[in-house]
Amino acid sequence: MDVYQKMRELSIELPRPPAKGGLYAPAKQFAGNLIYISGCGPNIGGEPAAGKLGLDYTVEQGYALARNCMLNVLAVLQAAAGDLRRVKSAVKILTLVASADAFFEQPQVANGGSQLLCDLFGEEAGVPARSAIGVNVLPGNIPVETEALFELWA
Repeated sequence: MDVYQKMRELSIELPRPPAKGGLYAPAKQFAGNLIYISGCGPNIGGEPAAGKLGLDYTVEQGYALARNCMLNVLAVLQAAAGDLRRVKSAVKILTLVASADAFFEQPQVANGGSQLLCDLFGEEAGVPARSAIGVNVLPGNIPVETEALFELWA
């Protein structure tokens, strides 16, 4: 199924790609058909998210924040690749979760982004290898950040 048709069915609209927060490339294509998307936070319009999982946010809220991170990743990917139909495979994602000391559910938070990829691209192409890591703080005090590697059709 076409990814844009799937987005319409799920009432998903990509945000504008997030503004850069430093001296880096939001996306970098390499080795011919691989594209790396720099870390994206969860903020999409409205009030910015700030704080830590286990203190300021529940697992369920973190799941939604990780989904927003992935929406921002896909917005950057679309801007760089020109068309999400070029995605052959979601290869790998890394989700960083700002966590309270006693918070150990980073994988459940990261599922928000993984599930979105699966919903849009299907299980075979959309489910990536993944790491979910708890950290003390993230830039701008955001609670979640996700980076990704995709394989594009040549």
